[in-house]
Amino acid sequence: MNAPSTPADALRSALAALLDGLPPKQAAQAVDRLIANYRGRTPTDAPVLRDRSDVAAYAAYRMPATFEAVRGALAALADAVPGWAPARHTDIGGGTGAATWAVSATWPQERPVTVLDWAEPALALGRELAAAHPLLDAADWRKARIGEALALDATDLVTLSYVLGELTPEDRTAVVSTAARAAQVVVIVEPGTPDGYTRIIEARDALVAAGYEIAAPCPHSAACPIEPGRDWCHFSARVSRSSLHRKVKGGSLPYEDEKFSYVAAVRSGGPQGPGVDPVAARIVRKPQIRKGQVLLELCAADGTLGRETVTKRHGALYKAARDAEWGDGWPPHTA
Repeated sequence: MNAPSTPADALRSALAALLDGLPPKQAAQAVDRLIANYRGRTPTDAPVLRDRSDVAAYAAYRMPATFEAVRGALAALADAVPGWAPARHTDIGGGTGAATWAVSATWPQERPVTVLDWAEPALALGRELAAAHPLLDAADWRKARIGEALALDATDLVTLSYVLGELTPEDRTAVVSTAARAAQVVVIVEPGTPDGYTRIIEARDALVAAGYEIAAPCPHSAACPIEPGRDWCHFSARVSRSSLHRKVKGGSLPYEDEKFSYVAAVRSGGPQGPGVDPVAARIVRKPQIRKGQVLLELCAADGTLGRETVTKRHGALYKAARDAEWGDGWPPHTA
């Protein structure tokens, strides 16, 4: 058998090997409950993943999507801090480790990795999956209460992906504050829903107040021009569905689109903090391609939203606009 060609392929192969024989009906029932929790508005203040069947269902249904969403956020961060790579990574509420896979895919080198979660079954499965990854097989998987009592060692990068929605408001505030004190760079990813965006904005405001500079998606660290409750900033990642994924939750398409909101922030003025080179503007909606023109909805460096129309008269820039994707920086460096 050929080796997996990409980190996403490697993750799917590891999942398939671990979850082979999982009863589809049992998995589907667990997935339905987890989706209701994932979309809910009320924080649980308790681990969402309770036992092995929950964890297996989560890994099959959610882990590839979480991996792609986090990788999308990290790609924007990497563009904004060229030449930087984390020497240490701590993943808060990391569950089965999707974010650790995404970090290793973005910066493929060895580093100390610590995954903290309050669900021991999730940590156990994450540890099993990581054994198949040469950059993660030595990761430290620790049980920890994700809340006000959380303590972190100093680290270069902290990730929190799809965690804040599980916490009470008090715990959310405490965890973001703890991450800000410990890390040089903080990346937070939440579902691309109005509620998820509201949590991201709250975390973004806290990070800026703690002395962080926004690296992505915003091209500025001023107040977000999108008002929560009226609209929300989110992006999309294409996720290939494996046969295992289709067995668990059905669906005939070979892919799905994961909507997510995120913020990537860098400590300003720190002795080891990377310098930030943000994009001039960010495409915040899917580009509208029309005859002879492309309409781009942009968040600009001056903290405003606006539309740019790129036509054939713009030459190479028009071709770049036709190739541009939702979430890309604009204009492209090569234009």
